[in-house]
Amino acid sequence: MKAIVLEKPGSLRGIRTDEPADLPQGCALVRVGRVGVCGTDWHAYRGDQPFFSYPRILGHELGVVVERVNDPQSVLKPGDRCAVEPYLNCGQCVACRHGKPNCCANLKVMGVHVDGGMRERIVVPARKLHRSEKLSLDELALVEPLGIGCHAVDRANVVSGEWVLVIGAGPIGLSVIPFAMAAGATVVSMDIDSRRLEFCRASMGVRHTIDAGEADPAAALKKLTGDDLPTCVIDATGNAQSMARCLELSAHGGRIVFVGLFQGDLMFDDPNFHRRELTLLASRNARPADFDRIIALVERGQIDTKPWITHRVGFDRVVEEFPRWLMPDSGMLKAMIEL
Repeated sequence: MKAIVLEKPGSLRGIRTDEPADLPQGCALVRVGRVGVCGTDWHAYRGDQPFFSYPRILGHELGVVVERVNDPQSVLKPGDRCAVEPYLNCGQCVACRHGKPNCCANLKVMGVHVDGGMRERIVVPARKLHRSEKLSLDELALVEPLGIGCHAVDRANVVSGEWVLVIGAGPIGLSVIPFAMAAGATVVSMDIDSRRLEFCRASMGVRHTIDAGEADPAAALKKLTGDDLPTCVIDATGNAQSMARCLELSAHGGRIVFVGLFQGDLMFDDPNFHRRELTLLASRNARPADFDRIIALVERGQIDTKPWITHRVGFDRVVEEFPRWLMPDSGMLKAMIEL
């Protein structure tokens, strides 16, 4: 079957590989229909993705169709369309025992630690498939990135009436916005890309945006919040300078959540951190319940993912097109690969 492997940074190659040989107990064989391309894939391609090893078949934002199931406990059947929860947890470590499989001590993420979905068929645990009779394969492939934002908002414990600053208007930042709004927060989106901020206003319903390349963010936020600053700051940039600056943009007694990550050490001013009595949280992946919640929200029309897909390509053209999406003038927000 066809597959695409990232051999080393900057080197994608189309290959032929064997069909899955067997179907272990508790697993399902699925046909991959859609693969969303995300920041994890970009970082892997550039060679600065933490937790990554080469060569690797990328792809963890997947819309799939079930072909066979070897699990008498599962309700899945051939033909079911599903989103894939790509976090393969051990079920035994302290995180798993406490209901946090998203940060399992032995976690293997498809497309990062083990091979992912840029191939025609894969075998996955049946419990990692979340089906929908209504959603398209495009929509199902976007459930996983939405889960990142959903979990980040849960980690932040966002409450109605508070100001939430979302830094970074890429796909992960965008995934935060609908869940912060659903919690009743007033959202401010900040980025240095005016096109992405316009997308937030036009397609996400964000009333307040700040172009950090043109305005003084702290002054702009104080003007919006009546000098208070946001009580919750969620950084989705994966940029060390942006993450460190969150301290200056958070209200006293506020919370900061890092969704994006980078490969390196983070430094910030400790007296400022203590003076404000800030709470600093990391957010990693999503939990199983997030997938089911998101599918229900998209099915009811409460989240519209259609504007997100700005680029679309057939599987045979991925190697050719992938480097072009990284160009600053590509306008790429979310690329979708069709198999």
